[in-house]
Amino acid sequence: MNDLLTALGLVLVIEGVLYALAPGAMKRAIQQMLPIPETRLRTGGLIAMGLGFVIVWLLRH
Repeated sequence: MNDLLTALGLVLVIEGVLYALAPGAMKRAIQQMLPIPETRLRTGGLIAMGLGFVIVWLLRH
């Protein structure tokens, strides 16, 4: 559970840095995502999740 909370904290730090340093770029990125179909966004999210899982698994084993 400690590792999960650490990972969540790191995600929040990275997100916060992006919004703090480049808010305009983040707004443009969000605007560019609006026309993308939900299925494509979902697929990209699943791929990112899978890659993250593999990276963590490789580092832990």
